[in-house]
Amino acid sequence: MQHDHQSTVYKEGSISLGGAVAMGTGVMIGAGIFALTGQIAQLAGPLFPLAFIVGAVVTSFSAYSYIKMSNAWPSSGGIAMILQKCYGSGALAAGAALLMALSMVIAESLVARTFATYVLRPFDITGGPLVPILAVAVIVFAFLVNIAGNRSVGLFSLIMAAIKIGGIALFGIAALWSSGFQFSAASASVRASGITGFIASVALAILAFKGFTTITNSGGEITDPNRNVGRTIMISIAICVVVYLLVAFGVSASLTIDEIIAARDYSLAQAAEPALGQIGFFLTVLLAAVATASGVLASVFAVSRMLTMLTNMKMIPHSHFGMTGPIQRHMLVYTVVIASALAVFFDLGRIASLGAFFYLIMDMIVHWGVYRFRRKEIGAAPAIMLLALVFDAVVLAAFTAMKLQSDPAIVLYAALGIVSVFAVEWVYLSSWTAPQEHPGR
Repeated sequence: MQHDHQSTVYKEGSISLGGAVAMGTGVMIGAGIFALTGQIAQLAGPLFPLAFIVGAVVTSFSAYSYIKMSNAWPSSGGIAMILQKCYGSGALAAGAALLMALSMVIAESLVARTFATYVLRPFDITGGPLVPILAVAVIVFAFLVNIAGNRSVGLFSLIMAAIKIGGIALFGIAALWSSGFQFSAASASVRASGITGFIASVALAILAFKGFTTITNSGGEITDPNRNVGRTIMISIAICVVVYLLVAFGVSASLTIDEIIAARDYSLAQAAEPALGQIGFFLTVLLAAVATASGVLASVFAVSRMLTMLTNMKMIPHSHFGMTGPIQRHMLVYTVVIASALAVFFDLGRIASLGAFFYLIMDMIVHWGVYRFRRKEIGAAPAIMLLALVFDAVVLAAFTAMKLQSDPAIVLYAALGIVSVFAVEWVYLSSWTAPQEHPGR
């Protein structure tokens, strides 16, 4: 019976190259632009457009390990498969995979809260109970669309990605054009945060690109996966770099750094007003609502699939809690409950920070595993993987240093979360690593 559930959810060759790119960019652009632009500017100061470029470079190095592994073993298990191939089915692989899943759930609540912030902007509401209420509402909407099945998600993602990328690019070009290509943010005085602040901002920029991992989780379903998984990842990152830079320069053309920081949760809508007037402001709010809603939709889909795969691989404990139907349906429910709780209890800055900590730790475990156990087998260049590890370590150190100064509590929450994940997995699986069942497959 288990197999039947699998076959209804996972179909080989069901996602085209274009569909996979739309899905990848859909997850990335929803979070990256609307949720993170203001926060990156707060850490990086006038250099914040450059943070997106450095984030893309670091992400491209990171993507190498995932691409090489996905080319060798295309799988709907994605990151869980990569970790299992490296470390076996022990607590180390399971804990890192769960960190990835949690960072995706965190991204979901981040984007849901951003949706609420933008939708309430025309009414001059910047806080209060309506923000979490709307955030939970959009997460529940994504849950309902996901229950409708794969095809609904694929078609919806494709349409939304086209509207989103086109609209955001037009916003950036119009803002630059109306300012005569003058950057008021770039002319502001350099902030005191310095080089540590800039490197810390790259942690959030990486978060804006990490949607590429959604593509590795769909490896088994992409047409001609041995070629197309890698191509999809690099095309998605390239599209996002162009869109992010257009927006970063568009925002810095309209607002000073202090204005961007003051409006950090809705900086795009704020930047649209001087550039494009009241109509531009409302169009940006509408665009943000579409982009973030589709980002939540794609993210809910990706997380539930990854958690289903981890359950099927016996890497995480599972309880039905009396629910019927396939495991993916249960995982959708758990995903929605956790994301809703985060959206209610944490603000945007803290949600983003938590996601950055979880993701960077998981990413380093992946690079070390591929470098240590699989590099010869997949023909990977060790220097690239070691550089990816070093970049992650430097960014994590700078980000931790900044957060210890500005918000030490979130560093504590992140550390407790990471330790708890590995402790639970160790108790559940009772060993750190385990022999791979199919080492050469």
